[in-house]
Amino acid sequence: MTGAFVAITGPSGSGKDAVLGWTRERLSTSRYLFPRRVITRPSGPGEDHVPVTEADFAAAEAAGRFALSWRAHGLAYGVSASVLDAIADGWVVVGNVSRETLPRLEETFGRAYSVRIAVPDEVRRARILARGRETSADAQARLDRIDPAPDFPVDLEIVNGGALADAGAQLLDFLRSVRTGAPAR
Repeated sequence: MTGAFVAITGPSGSGKDAVLGWTRERLSTSRYLFPRRVITRPSGPGEDHVPVTEADFAAAEAAGRFALSWRAHGLAYGVSASVLDAIADGWVVVGNVSRETLPRLEETFGRAYSVRIAVPDEVRRARILARGRETSADAQARLDRIDPAPDFPVDLEIVNGGALADAGAQLLDFLRSVRTGAPAR
């Protein structure tokens, strides 16, 4: 079985990290990889990431150390190129990425799938403010960001406005189907 990359996308505050965490806790990590993103943001509450400076990020990017990289919300984000080896070895790699990377997935990873997590705007705003990383103006800027890939087809859309277990179970089932080579498209 060849590996695959599963891109988890959605606007800020949709609950991507929460759904990923719930799923990771319930999924055997054998042959599934949930890589930490590299971000030009200091460590703090919320997302577990590898914090780097702008200069270190730029050097890593120039050296080809990222399979994917992008910029959003004044930050730089990257997914380590090491995931390419994991995919070649048959692993299913599940990554939280920007919607703007979607057109590059197939070219970068070969076998790739897209999962979009959506939520009503009023829930998003409350979640963004509750995490304590953004001011009210920054939260509004995140809410106002235009979807960079509005028409890109997704393999699964999860509406994460109810119980986390409901959204997580949908992702869990989808990832298991990717592992067996028969995801529902």
